[in-house]
This record gives sequence, structure tokens and C-alpha cells, in this order.
Amino acid sequence: MNQKDNKSENFHGRRDFMKKSSLAALAFSMPFASMPDFLKEIPMGVVVHSYGMRYGSKIQSQKYPGFQDALDFMRHCHSIGAGGIQTGVSSWADDFSKKVRDEREKLGMYLEGSIGMPKNPEDVARFEKEILLAKEAGAQVIRTVCLSGRRYENFKTEAEWESFKTNSLKSIQLAEPIVRKHRLKLAIENHKDWMAAELAELIENLGSEWVGVTLDFGNNVSLLEEPMEVIQTLAPYAFSTHVKDMGVKPYEKGFLLSEVELGKGIIDLKEAIALCKKHQPQVTFSLEMITRDPLEVPCLEDSYWVTFDKMPASELAKVLRLVQDETYPGELPQVKNLSPEEKLAFEEENVEKCLQYSKKILLTS
Repeated sequence: MNQKDNKSENFHGRRDFMKKSSLAALAFSMPFASMPDFLKEIPMGVVVHSYGMRYGSKIQSQKYPGFQDALDFMRHCHSIGAGGIQTGVSSWADDFSKKVRDEREKLGMYLEGSIGMPKNPEDVARFEKEILLAKEAGAQVIRTVCLSGRRYENFKTEAEWESFKTNSLKSIQLAEPIVRKHRLKLAIENHKDWMAAELAELIENLGSEWVGVTLDFGNNVSLLEEPMEVIQTLAPYAFSTHVKDMGVKPYEKGFLLSEVELGKGIIDLKEAIALCKKHQPQVTFSLEMITRDPLEVPCLEDSYWVTFDKMPASELAKVLRLVQDETYPGELPQVKNLSPEEKLAFEEENVEKCLQYSKKILLTS
């Protein structure tokens, strides 16, 4: 057997292991009293970024009081029918982690943590502490990102992009032994940084059953990739998801991109979920409905292309054609002219409508 064949065999064996072990891990992570029948669907969960305005809010609102911590967030999501949450753990204390676990078990919800990558060897201790806090609370999957911003905004030269790639790989290599040691899955999001094939190659080359992907359904539209092509590429590696639908409209420098209510955008959500289930039957589906003004994707500007020198012109043409053919009817959602109370109301309305759509159309039991 040559080296390539051996690598392929090892990789496919790793994927089989992930599928089999994840079902058992999920089963042991949930309280027996609330154990779901695996023939039924786990209701869609909620990513903390869906409440970007309400989480930690200082706005005085009787109807939409701010969530001060993960317990507030979890209880509210349970009250509106969510099956779990994905939330940050960086500020937790040991005793708070136990409180989260107790509440999660009482409510019968799943929990996914969200933490930052170790930036250097000195940062590994912080990373491991947060891994242990998430594990104590009952998380089996930890979502992370390599870049907090957007590729076409953060990097002004090709050299900056290459440095980012090098540093990201070092961070992942520092993180992998820790998650392997504690048997938690680390899921790297396609966060407007990696193109789908780039992230898939990174995961495959790493060759660890403990490192996979948080598959965001809509982010890579900003990198001129069609949503279903991204989902087809990354679904085999998905440990968790950010479910969203996207609306697009042209503007003078490229196109506008915005999260919209599920079912009203350009993503084939049923097919996306079916693909994820096909490759990773145990994967959870978590809503990331971010209520904000539309993002500008200035793909007709020279500055956009600094890190995309090898992308063929046909890719730009394909996405601009998509924007033209599936332009969002009416105005894309905006919050800039709303009062603080109206913003909170709009955010809550968006989350609840998306969960209702999921229950009726996407994840029916």
C-alpha cells in the first residue's frame, strides 16, 4: 500500500470512528430522564450570537431583560422550545460550570462550548482550563475560530494572509493534544476566513478524530462560494453547525449579505440538513440568526482580492449571477433606525420565528 492509499484509509477510518463514538458520547452526556429517542429529532438549538444585543445587555427592558450569564440564556432558550445552546465559557468559574451542568441536565438540553484557540505555548494552560470547564458542564463539542474578523477586511497583503495561515496551523497543533487528552471534539468554524476546500484540507491533513468543523451555512457566500457547495464540502467533517439563511442584494461595490428568517433566503435548508445527517448522524443543529444591518461584500473593489489571487473569474461571475437571480425581495433587515427596545423585540422575533420554522419544516419529530 502506498503512502497516499494509507493516508486515505486512515482518514476514512477516522470518519467512521467519529460517527460511531459521537453517538455514544452524546448519549452519556445527557440525563437519562430526558434522553431523546434517537429515532426522533433533537429540536434546533440556539447560538449565543443570535442574541448579540440581549446577551449582557444593559438596556432597561421589562419585556426583554438582558441575559447576564449562560444560565439566563439557557433558561430562555428552553422556554421558547430550543433543544440546546452554544455559548462561550471563557469567563466561567468552576462552581458556575457545575451550575450549568445541573441546569442543563434538569432541562434536558445539549450544550456546546465556544472558546478561543491557544495563541502560543504560554496560552495552552488557559485553553485547557476552558476545555475542562466546558467538559464539567457537559459539553461534548467545543466551537472555535481561527479569525475573529473577515478575510477580505483583515488582510491588506498576501504576506499577512500567509502569516495568518501559519499561525492558525500552529494554534490547531497546540490545541489538538489537549482535546484528544480530554476527549472533547474541537470544531473550527468557517468564519469568513477559510474557503471550504482550504478548511477541509486543513482538517484532513491534521488527521485527528478530535478536530472537525462547525459548519456555518452562510458565511462563505462572502468569499464568493455558493452555500450548497460549501455544505457538500464540509459536511463530512461537521461536529456542529450554525444554521442560518441568507439574503443578498447588489450594491455598487459588490453585494449586501444578511441573515434572514429561515426559509426566506438563498440556502436550501432541507438539503443542507440532510447532507449533514448523512455524513454525521449525531450532529446538532444550532440557529445563528444574527439581527443586524446587512454586511457589505465589496468584491468589485481591488482591495477585496488581495488573498484570492488564484480564484478564477468564473467564481465571481457565478456569485454575482446568484445575487442577480435571487435578490431578496424588499429591503434587507436593518436595525440602525430602531430604538433599543425595538432592536431587542426584533431580535427576539427573528429567533422565535426561525425556531418555529425549524419545528414545522426542518426538524420535525
